[in-house]
Amino acid sequence: MDWIEQYTWVIWLVLILLFITIEMLSLEFTFLMLAIGSVVGLLSGLLGVPWWAQFLIGAAASVLFLLVVRPPLLRALRKGEDPAKSNVDALLGSRGQVVQTVSGHGGQVKLSNGELWTAVVPTDSPARSLEPGTAIRVLAIEGATAVVVPNERKLQ
Repeated sequence: MDWIEQYTWVIWLVLILLFITIEMLSLEFTFLMLAIGSVVGLLSGLLGVPWWAQFLIGAAASVLFLLVVRPPLLRALRKGEDPAKSNVDALLGSRGQVVQTVSGHGGQVKLSNGELWTAVVPTDSPARSLEPGTAIRVLAIEGATAVVVPNERKLQ
């Protein structure tokens, strides 16, 4: 056990480098907080704290940083994000029109963005099929198929 007390600082340095390396790959501040907690553990060791207490201090500091510092950092990072939805999220709730009869087995719709999609009616929908020209709204996207329901308003 004497070697642990003598080389604890090396263990801390290895942990710090490991956490920083993982953080550079993940970019979500979790491992950065663990690295900072490890720095606190290293500093406590330099002040003469026993090795077992260093690990407790480092773990407590890591948890504290994860709970107190990380959330505001993530909010600040996401503050400048583009609020516009993209990909599948942009299609949810969009409107369109039935091009080819849509049933529980398939059909085709043209969405308001001009895209043609294979579509199905949900199994629990009162409308078993939708005829061409019917206005629709996208409920969900399942793979490459839009799940649609009739919409009250006609598409212009």
